[in-house]
Amino acid sequence: MLADSDRVAQLYDMLDPQASATATVRSVFVIDPKGIVRLSLIYPASTGRNFDELLRVIDSLQLTDSHRVATPANWQHGDEVVILPAVSNEEADKLFPQGYRQEKPYLRLTEV
Repeated sequence: MLADSDRVAQLYDMLDPQASATATVRSVFVIDPKGIVRLSLIYPASTGRNFDELLRVIDSLQLTDSHRVATPANWQHGDEVVILPAVSNEEADKLFPQGYRQEKPYLRLTEV
C-alpha cells in the first residue's frame, strides 16, 4: 500500500469513475523485480479487496517463475501444478525427480 500525495492514482485512471476524487484507490498492481506489471485488478469502490487471492497470485507467480510449471484454476500453495506442455517427458523426468502424473499427453501434474 502506498500513500498518494501526488495523486498518481488520478494520472493513471486508478479510481473508479463513479467514486469521489478522495475515494480510496481500488486498483491493485503486482509488479515484479524487473519492473514488469504481472497483474492488474480493479475493484469497485463498494467491494473490498481479497488479500488471500492477491497472496495466492504472488505465490503462483514466484513458483512459475522458478519452475517450468503453471498453476491451475483455484490452485493453492502446496497443490499440484501443471508441467508446461513445452517440457518434454525426458526433461520432466530430470526436472521433477519426485515424479509426475500424466492425465493426457498434454496434461502432466506434479508437486513442487
